[in-house]
Amino acid sequence: MWPRLGAWYRRHAGVRMRSALAAAAVVAVVIALAAAAFLFLYHRSLLDSLDADARRRAAAVAAELTRPEPPGQASGAIPPERGDLTPVQILGPDGTVVAASPSVRGLPPLTPLRPQPGRTQRENRSPVPGQSDTYRVAALGVARPDGTYTVVVGESREAIDDSVEDAGALLLLGCPFLIAVVAAATYLFVGRSLVPVEAMRRKVSVVTADRLDERVPVPEARDEVANLAETMNAMLDRLQTQVEARRRFVADAGHELRSPITTLRGGLEVLAARPLVTRDADLVGLLTAEVGRLDHLVDGLLWLARADEHGLHTRHTDVDLDDLLDAERRRLAARYPALRITAEPTPTRVYGDAGQLAQVLRNLADNAAAHASSAVRLVVAPSADGHTAVLDVADDGPGVPPAERDRIFGRFVRLDPSRDRDSGGVGLGLAIVHHLVAAHHGTVAVHEAPGGGALFRVVLPTEPDRPAEPNRPTSPPHDATDDA
Repeated sequence: MWPRLGAWYRRHAGVRMRSALAAAAVVAVVIALAAAAFLFLYHRSLLDSLDADARRRAAAVAAELTRPEPPGQASGAIPPERGDLTPVQILGPDGTVVAASPSVRGLPPLTPLRPQPGRTQRENRSPVPGQSDTYRVAALGVARPDGTYTVVVGESREAIDDSVEDAGALLLLGCPFLIAVVAAATYLFVGRSLVPVEAMRRKVSVVTADRLDERVPVPEARDEVANLAETMNAMLDRLQTQVEARRRFVADAGHELRSPITTLRGGLEVLAARPLVTRDADLVGLLTAEVGRLDHLVDGLLWLARADEHGLHTRHTDVDLDDLLDAERRRLAARYPALRITAEPTPTRVYGDAGQLAQVLRNLADNAAAHASSAVRLVVAPSADGHTAVLDVADDGPGVPPAERDRIFGRFVRLDPSRDRDSGGVGLGLAIVHHLVAAHHGTVAVHEAPGGGALFRVVLPTEPDRPAEPNRPTSPPHDATDDA
């Protein structure tokens, strides 16, 4: 039980709960020690008061006993007091009872104490047979001409014990309430102290690469929480500066590369138009392919840089996915005549950007064609509940290992079986697909296709909330053969 409670406490008890429990534990210990000290001192005070009463009564009896009387006559030395309910005995020099109050008359000596004259001794006893009360017995030595007498007075402790028990009961009832009040107050005050921290947490939770201009609120109180907020804002300033510098670098580099790429492409086309020997013609063809690949890379980098900096601009309309699928099937069949292209278009309509959704389908289809052994299968259909549309693109190639299925949508990801450059892919097509699907509030994932191969599944809501549209329209580039 205790290990499970400890595990729950470590996992689920927050700062407020831990503070409240700690405060309750400290207060409980302090109250327990204070209550124990109070009861001890209270009991001691009542006992001292009881002893004082016993000494007073014994002194009164001793004063009567020391009056001149014939030797051995002590029966009149016990004056009546409080109805003679207090047990009083006078013991002679030989220890026998020479006088007693009515409550203990006829009983043997109440105590074996025999103090010296003028000395008082005390002990706890139950002197009256048939009674359960404990008595505080005081024995006072009295000197007389015929010897030393002993005055014994017993005071009942019942009132003291009852008073201490009542005080203990009140403390026992009141202390848990006080501890609960302290715990609740601590929980409340710590919660109020953590309000700025919660506001900071909510603000940080919405900070993304597209919203690095967000800043956490700084509380007015100049305390540790304010210092933390200022430190986090300084960190966000540094991150924003670095990210903006990286984005500017990518955009500037892409623009600067455009001119030399165009020049290279034009020069190679001029060379290709001239009569060349076979080896030179092969070299020109190879360089042309590499320039095309570099052009795709620059287009992808520029598109992703614009998407990171300004977001995606989507023109939402009703889009028939089955029409897009049929058009893609015809394009794919014309481009890859050696592959068996099959399509199963079920009438399916979503609300989105037709151009961007067509680009999603094209990137996935070209990716599948680049890695297929003999066939590519395209399927689109509404889900059973009608709230989403499902788009499947499958091939019969080597597939994607389970450990790589999340990483494959990153930028410049090329899996080990496909590191050759024959396909011309630059590793940005699936990253673009991921961006476009996310902009449509959908999901994309890769699974194992029936019979082997890779199955890319895109799930799109049929009626998503219309997203905010930045004022910079972008048209995603096409990367035909990302590695899958």
